[in-house]
Amino acid sequence: MHLQTALLGLVSLTSASNVASPQHLFANPPSGHGSTYKIPTVHESAVQARRIMRLENIGTLSTVFPSTQATERRPSDVGGAPIGLMDYFGDCEPETGNPTILAITIATSFKNVDAGSNITLSMRWHPQDTKWRSPASLPRFSLVGHLEDIDADAVEKVGMTACYVKKHPDAAWWLPGNMIHESKWVRLVVEDIYWIGGFGDRAYIGWIPKEEWFSVTPEEIEGVRLPGEKSQSAWTSVKSWFGLGSQEQDAGVVEL
Repeated sequence: MHLQTALLGLVSLTSASNVASPQHLFANPPSGHGSTYKIPTVHESAVQARRIMRLENIGTLSTVFPSTQATERRPSDVGGAPIGLMDYFGDCEPETGNPTILAITIATSFKNVDAGSNITLSMRWHPQDTKWRSPASLPRFSLVGHLEDIDADAVEKVGMTACYVKKHPDAAWWLPGNMIHESKWVRLVVEDIYWIGGFGDRAYIGWIPKEEWFSVTPEEIEGVRLPGEKSQSAWTSVKSWFGLGSQEQDAGVVEL
């Protein structure tokens, strides 16, 4: 028994000694420091977030139940409580920076918005390769804003239906005018962005001003790579952009 306890203690001590000590949190190290990491700037983080919104298409819509709702049967004590539900989105108006949503009016998220709730769309990056990474090390963020109806002219101009159905083929059943549910096109007009780029010793964590969000260019979105993103010869490495020095990378992928 004593031998087993001693061995367990030795294993724990050895494991702890192999864990890398945290580097500078929420700030870059002073010049001359030996660290190979440079925490991305707020703008660089905004570019990553816009890239994630370009490649991902499922997120979580968070709203708040109204204090009273005469048209729906639900527990009496959930008024004012938040609820987060999975929903589809698409980057179908990329020049605006506002995600597109096909709102099914019977869905809880949109009923709460109609009753006065604000709304948040949260999403996270899912690597496309098979390498294991701690989910806590991967970027995720929330877009806080409000919903705005998209008129038919805008839908036709940007080819919104084709864009959305390409990302969500099953959404063809719920397009506006379908015989199943009432639906409409809306955009989430981004007002605030909260970003968690990964671990705090190598990623920015905090608010991204909307001016930074909307200033990201198409070239920046196409030029950045995310951890575990599949290689494409047309994309360029941004190793020097993030100042990652000798950090291990694969085909130009920036591992944050």
